[in-house]
Amino acid sequence: MTTHRDVLDRVYGAETPEQSQAAYDQWSASYDADNLAKGFRLPGLGAAMLARHLGVTGDPVLDAGCGTGLVGESLAVLGYGPITGCDLSAEMIAAARQTGAYAGFEQANMAEALPFAEDTFSGFTCIGSFGPGHAPPESLYELARVTRPGGVAVFNLLTASWEEQGFPQVIEALTAQGAWEEVEISRPFRPYLLAEPDLWSRLHVMRML
Repeated sequence: MTTHRDVLDRVYGAETPEQSQAAYDQWSASYDADNLAKGFRLPGLGAAMLARHLGVTGDPVLDAGCGTGLVGESLAVLGYGPITGCDLSAEMIAAARQTGAYAGFEQANMAEALPFAEDTFSGFTCIGSFGPGHAPPESLYELARVTRPGGVAVFNLLTASWEEQGFPQVIEALTAQGAWEEVEISRPFRPYLLAEPDLWSRLHVMRML
C-alpha cells in the first residue's frame, strides 16, 4: 500500500522530470486534502502578492506549476483572468481544470521550453514549484521570456535551500541582462501553519524591464 510519505519521498527525491511527473500524477488525487490539512497558505499569499504589485488588469496571467489550481482559483476570485495554467503533470492539470478558473492549459517542462511567445503575459506566479526535486532555477529564464515589460513575477523559494539550488546566480544573471529588477522579498514565513515548523519560505517579486 502506498502511503502519503511514500508519495512525498518520490516528489522530493525526483532526479529527472519524468520521475517528478510520475510522482505528481500519483499525488494529484489527494494533493489538496494532504496540503490543506496542514494549513497550506502559499497559494493565497502568492496570489495576493501578485495582486498587490500587478494591480487591476484584464491582461493574461500565467500560473506556472499550476498543480491542482489552488493559486489560479485564488487569482480568479480576486478578479484576474484570463489565466493560463502550465504544469509538468497531466493529472494535476486535470484537477486544476475542475476549478473553472483557467482559460487554458499547457503541459510543459518550464526548465526546457514554454510553448508561449515572448511577452505573452502581464505577470506570472510560480508557487511551490522550486523546492528540492522540483523545477530548477533555470526555469526562470523561460518564465521571464514570456512575461512582457512592466509585468510582475511572483515566486517562492525555501530559505534553507535556495542558495544551494543555485537561484541567486540565475536571479542575478537576469538582473544583469536587464530582464528584470527586484521589487520585494517578503519576510520569511511558514508555508504550513499546522505542520513542518522548520520549513520557511520567502516570496520574491520581480518586475520585467
